[in-house]
Amino acid sequence: VLRNYLEWTLSLPWGKESQDRLDLKKAANILDQDHYALDKVKERILEFLAVRKLAKTLKSPIICLIGPPGVGKTSLAKSVARSLQREFVRISLGGVRDEAEIRGHRRTYIGAMPGRIIQGMRQAGTANPVFLMDEVDKMSTDFRGDPSAALLEVLDPEQNSTFSDHYIELPFDLSNVLFITTANAQYPIPQPLQDRMEIIYLSGYTEEEKLEIVRRHVLPKLLREHGLTREQLKFSPQAVTNVIRFYTREAGVRDLERNLARACRKVAREVVEGHEGLIRITVQNLHQYLGVPRYKRHNQEMEPAMGIATGMAWTQFGGEVLHVEATVMPGSGRLTLTGKLGDVMKESAQTALSFVRSRSVSLGVSDDFFQKHDIHVHVPEGAIPKDGPSAGVTIASALFSAISGKKLRRNIAMTGEITL
Repeated sequence: VLRNYLEWTLSLPWGKESQDRLDLKKAANILDQDHYALDKVKERILEFLAVRKLAKTLKSPIICLIGPPGVGKTSLAKSVARSLQREFVRISLGGVRDEAEIRGHRRTYIGAMPGRIIQGMRQAGTANPVFLMDEVDKMSTDFRGDPSAALLEVLDPEQNSTFSDHYIELPFDLSNVLFITTANAQYPIPQPLQDRMEIIYLSGYTEEEKLEIVRRHVLPKLLREHGLTREQLKFSPQAVTNVIRFYTREAGVRDLERNLARACRKVAREVVEGHEGLIRITVQNLHQYLGVPRYKRHNQEMEPAMGIATGMAWTQFGGEVLHVEATVMPGSGRLTLTGKLGDVMKESAQTALSFVRSRSVSLGVSDDFFQKHDIHVHVPEGAIPKDGPSAGVTIASALFSAISGKKLRRNIAMTGEITL
């Protein structure tokens, strides 16, 4: 036990630091080579380098990247390490529920080990690596303790200069470590932990950004992995656009890469079977490689219509345009809501109806109109869950149109909460 303790203690990088690359142009070039867009994170790293060049004693920032899956959070951390010329260490916190995973076990236990932080520092071999903590929102708690509470000391610049692991029991300086954490959502992260981190939000890529990422990064990588050359396979830009529109629905590019890899595998088989020359994948022959499109893109109707309002919605896949349909029929004053709406959206519909009913005089309807008629509000694509308060004004507009008989313009989209 004593020998194991001494080996761990002596193998830690006490005061051993790597030299940062303080050339902003070179660092910016490396970040741009590895990732397209993601400007906020790149700016923050370059700002850190600029201040580090002027003030030698600057403490490293603690950055939390929050964004949907597949937008490049983990690979961006590797790129940051490369641009700074620092060692890179990654630990995954998904499913971690034991405090000892962070702080280690006391030496009195048989098979005791240091926690993941000290293990990562030993792996890095320097006292100032880029330390990535992946999936910080996926931690949980049980009777063995709360790992997120143990992280409070690690991720606090005022305290982590004397971090103490239960196994080592000596203060270890983590103040020069550049900690980067990643998460898909902010709400599962405890508030005290959020307070210690600088949160940067990464949104999903637009269609144009995905096209550029495919051109710069994805296609060269896939050609290299499948043993193909540009003289053997070429995707037309419109074919890639169709893959984005009709075969994927995501904020990142993982599914897009998988679909393009399917096409590359089929081309590799054709080449091995004796095909010579260039194989072009275009809009006309795309279905031969990827099959029937998985998603449909609806052409928006622009003719004014009664009882149909166009709204804007945010989903984890990006922005969406949705239609809210309302109709009125003889009945007993019932309100029916369909389209797999969440509780908040149902309350928005109730608020919208009360808003319209309170202004029935301006609509020119009789006092007993709402007692003698049923109202049905439907949001199409009923299999997709929808929620949030921002559909209130859209629902109110659809109700107003259905009750008054006036047509709504379809080329204007709206979003926003409504109050009484």
